[in-house]
Amino acid sequence: MHMVLRHGTIVTATDIYQADIGIHNGLVALIGRDLHGDSILDADGRYVFPGAIDPHTHLELDSMDTVSADDFYTGTVAAACGGTTTIIDYAEQSQGGTLRDALQAWRDKAENKAVVDYGFHVSITDATEEVLTEMQEMVTQGVPSFKCYLAYPEKLTDAELLRVLLRAREIGAVVNVHCENGSLVDFMTDRLLQEGKTEPRWHPRSRPASFETEATQRAVTLAEIAEAPLYVVHLTCAEALKAAKRARASGRPILVETCPQYLLLDVERYDEPDFGGAKYVMSPPLRERWNQQVLWNGLVVGDIDVIGTDHCPFNLVGQKDIGRDDFSKIPNGMPGVETRVPLLYHEGVNKGRISLNRFVELVATNPARIFGLLPQKGTIAVGSDADLVVWDPDKEMTLSVENLHMNVDYSPYEDVTVRGYPEIVLSRGKVIVRDNHFQGQAGSGRFLRRKPFVA
Repeated sequence: MHMVLRHGTIVTATDIYQADIGIHNGLVALIGRDLHGDSILDADGRYVFPGAIDPHTHLELDSMDTVSADDFYTGTVAAACGGTTTIIDYAEQSQGGTLRDALQAWRDKAENKAVVDYGFHVSITDATEEVLTEMQEMVTQGVPSFKCYLAYPEKLTDAELLRVLLRAREIGAVVNVHCENGSLVDFMTDRLLQEGKTEPRWHPRSRPASFETEATQRAVTLAEIAEAPLYVVHLTCAEALKAAKRARASGRPILVETCPQYLLLDVERYDEPDFGGAKYVMSPPLRERWNQQVLWNGLVVGDIDVIGTDHCPFNLVGQKDIGRDDFSKIPNGMPGVETRVPLLYHEGVNKGRISLNRFVELVATNPARIFGLLPQKGTIAVGSDADLVVWDPDKEMTLSVENLHMNVDYSPYEDVTVRGYPEIVLSRGKVIVRDNHFQGQAGSGRFLRRKPFVA
């Protein structure tokens, strides 16, 4: 064997045990005791997790006359340093364009830059008959997931979303939906601006939780009519979760994602002085603090399936400050691809909210299962890719701009110290991170052809 990872405590979604891992040709070749190989990595006293999967990133995304600050090199380096070895990014269809062109454009962006493996969802913004037919080609090419927006009324009507859901059911795909009532958001935004309310603190008032709840219920209803699976992205609040839970209780395949920012940050952040609230302008916005406990409970009991990030960073200076005099012009998004796994471990495992197994399930196994990557990714098993994270449960790290690798000029968690951090990260059997230093190569990540969705 090329390499042996020795004496670690292996943690999967279902098991915790001590064993060596033999790695050969980028795969887990053997799991056992006293294995021998050409090189040895000592994991004594550490956990060994499967590499995490972030199913919700936006790298090199054109938005509001600017581009998200992380490209496929800096964004995937940051992901790797935080213990994430696979991302699934969103390829955006241009109005009137084809899904084929969208996928190719994003593959071109990633091909010579990405340092971890990657897949894509394709966002549908123009659901013509040709596009509905083309969805089958995407599934054939290993892209069995699509995104639709209720948050932007110019992109898709309810009838068009229903047609996409019906088509997805036919071809073995899942539709990811951004649930906010875009027409009401536009109305409320115009009203606030006309009243001279232009600061970042008005952003969450322009898109309250009730708008998200209504859109979540609408998306769930359309999925029920279509008898199709639905994946609700970045859910933020208690009432929206109730809508999803009601549908799940009736046996429908309704899947739910939330993000660390909705578990840990709250609406008071928008009141930070000197335009500081702009750091947290994203859609949906941060909510009142009481929602956080509801979301944590949802993670514990299984009502929430996945922790993603919606990583879409923009610099405070030179990008977000475009909207200094108009909150609706602040580019929406914040960084998170590097901090997701450490934050969930620290706030979830260390504080006794979730078990180690549930932690792995949320950041690795469930994303792999839902998006057609299991058992190649998301677990530690013979034959799986050797995407592995040697995790030091005692290592402390301050999540500041100085210590992080994301290409953005602020950290939403500045001065927050977590306990538990990656010591070594392997991608397909190669060490790409050691002690928070990246040592891989640009372009080493591979495009992943994912399997069709199975409920």
